[in-house]
Amino acid sequence: MPNRSTDALFLLIQSLEKSEKRSFKLFVNRNSGAGDLKIIQLFDALNEMGTYDEEVLLKKNPAIQKQQLSNLKAHLYRELLTSLRLLKQEENIDLQLHEQLDFARILYNKGLYHQSLKILEKIKDLSKANNQVTYLLQALFLEKNIEGLHITRSLQDRAENLAAEVAETNYRLTMIGALSNLSLQLYSWYIKNGLARNKKDADLLDQFFNNSVIDASKDAKGFYELMYRYQCYSWYAFITQDLIMYYRYCQKWVDLFHANPKMIEIETAHYIKGMHNLMGAHFDLRNYQKLAETILAFEAFSQTPIVLQNHNNHIQVFVYLQIAKLNQHFLQGSFTEGLADIPFIETKLEEYELYLDRHRILVFYYKIASLYFGSGNHEKSIDYLNKIINWKVDLRTDLQCYARLLHLIAHYELGNLDILDYLLKSVYRFMYKMENLSTVEEAIFSFVKNTLRLTDREIKTEFKNLLAQLKELENERFETRAFMYLDIISWLESKINGIPVETVVQQKYLEAQKKAMARAQVTN
Repeated sequence: MPNRSTDALFLLIQSLEKSEKRSFKLFVNRNSGAGDLKIIQLFDALNEMGTYDEEVLLKKNPAIQKQQLSNLKAHLYRELLTSLRLLKQEENIDLQLHEQLDFARILYNKGLYHQSLKILEKIKDLSKANNQVTYLLQALFLEKNIEGLHITRSLQDRAENLAAEVAETNYRLTMIGALSNLSLQLYSWYIKNGLARNKKDADLLDQFFNNSVIDASKDAKGFYELMYRYQCYSWYAFITQDLIMYYRYCQKWVDLFHANPKMIEIETAHYIKGMHNLMGAHFDLRNYQKLAETILAFEAFSQTPIVLQNHNNHIQVFVYLQIAKLNQHFLQGSFTEGLADIPFIETKLEEYELYLDRHRILVFYYKIASLYFGSGNHEKSIDYLNKIINWKVDLRTDLQCYARLLHLIAHYELGNLDILDYLLKSVYRFMYKMENLSTVEEAIFSFVKNTLRLTDREIKTEFKNLLAQLKELENERFETRAFMYLDIISWLESKINGIPVETVVQQKYLEAQKKAMARAQVTN
């Protein structure tokens, strides 16, 4: 991937929709004087640039002096944000509440206490209706100031009622803060390390998870308390590979939004993430039908105004929908069919490059590499694996490890004996250093080392021995992570039976479909 521009103004302009650019021009013409023509020139110049280059910018726009540029950029940045705020305030409940709080403060400063209190009552009602606890607390604090400093002749027992409201809201905010912190810590652990590698990791995660806030939240009723509680359980279960628990809490996460549909618009990013995790849970549990149904529901959601009219939502839905579709190809064994999606994915990755974090890019590279491997194109698989291997190791050490292991197996498939000795030592050292060696990986390394120079008949026996060994480990708690990253079982079965990996996975999928149909007939 090319280096990203770090210029904040350029990134902001590049993120604007056509309607937002048009609205900004109207806003500046309506509210600014002739002296602001230069910010329009600067806006147009930056809008036309593919990448930010200050020298090119100044050369093509001689009316803009270098000594002016810093101030002009700061002024344009403020005007853009002001324009966007005015345009978007009807779409965002937090912007609406912020505006109403501003109005209440202005009226208070004017000495119009009763008018300020009326607006604060509206803010409180709107905050409660939309689960906006932070704005509720701000409204309560301003109301306390007015009641405490001025004679308003408000209702009797107002002080006691206000104190009780503030105490309850503070408690909720404390709970929300603690749960969201825990959720973030668990997710951060996963981004850095991937799945739990051993008992040491599991014990560390238990220390994170088994704390008073989880116990205190069991009777929670508020939307955000429940959402973050479900997120905590989802991350913990996924990292520790308790896939049944992971599925249950992902489903609770999504169901919470469906029970509170207006929150889908308010907290769209969290809903999108919940749907992504639910599709991931279906994939991990091989819930073929449920995955297909959830993908269809997510595709329908991708065409709603909530997604189409919000740049961030649109990008996130693209990422998670494409990952789910790639996972579906892995389940069904339609690797070759899935290759047709790669040009579209790569085009979008380039288009959205400014907005995608490196973690997402790594995930796409690994899945595309796996798709090529499954289709039998080991050379192309290696190309994408090299993109991961050559990346600086600062996150997802699990992907770094399994990319190297799949890279080793791809070269083994190609019969590149001249480099396999080196790769064996290199990959083993790397995984050992990252504390990523389990019995499964040790067995694979031993197999590759021992079969480099055997005859075809001898190798087939070794394939069978390795398959039997791995089958025994398939359900071991700290061994399952290897099978989640590499379908090593299907690869071994393909080598033993002399058929493509794609065919092996397709046969498993068709067999699972037959069993599902048989169960459905018995139920009916």
